[in-house]
Amino acid sequence: MSDWPPSAEDFNAWYANMVDHSSGDAIQRRHLGLPAHLLSTSLLTWDGIAEVIEALRLEPGTRLVDLACGRGGYGLEMAARTGATLIGIDFSKEAIAQAAALAQRLGAEAEFRAGDLADTGLPAASVDALVCVDAIQFKPEPATFAEMHRVLAPGGRIALTTWEALDRSDERVTPRIRVVDVQAGLEQAGFVDVEVRERPQWRSAERALWEEAAALDPGDDPALKSLHDEGVRVLPWFDLTRRVLATAGVDR
Repeated sequence: MSDWPPSAEDFNAWYANMVDHSSGDAIQRRHLGLPAHLLSTSLLTWDGIAEVIEALRLEPGTRLVDLACGRGGYGLEMAARTGATLIGIDFSKEAIAQAAALAQRLGAEAEFRAGDLADTGLPAASVDALVCVDAIQFKPEPATFAEMHRVLAPGGRIALTTWEALDRSDERVTPRIRVVDVQAGLEQAGFVDVEVRERPQWRSAERALWEEAAALDPGDDPALKSLHDEGVRVLPWFDLTRRVLATAGVDR
């Protein structure tokens, strides 16, 4: 997907390519340490899932939203580990269909619905926890952070994983990453106890993944070509960014 920001239609086609071409999944699973049942289009590692669960304080009965859930793998894994009740939201209908199918295969109860980062369609103060894995850069706008705050109940928790530029004025970094500032976005939306922590161990896995992706010959496999092209784009500015886990809460 070379156009930015990609549309829902772009993502529908991207996800559809993954149904018949799983070679890219195999590469991601190997580098991120993910099991075969966890379908991912993001870059959170297996160990990173445990960190997010701890940050969100998930437990049985917690109402969890996986925002920009993609194929649903991360949210379903978090719910399975903790007994949380899952709602997955994505603006790609193809992603939602694949997430619902995955939940059925796993025998998991979850709701998946169409929605936008800045317009989830959820009632105010209706959930206890919200996770957004590697997607805030698609719409790092005040309306997005405000929507996240709106849907969380008092005492609720949020965890975002993303990348930020070490120097936001450095034009070698892609513009979509230069504008990400989760500390400011969360604080301006009214979140409390905002903490943004670097995760260099996640970066090590990502670097190895992108190096393999950039070096491979994708042939006529569209999923591999997408992975290859992204690796080629990312590696030149990889060391100019930092990998972060941002967490915060809503006042009781």
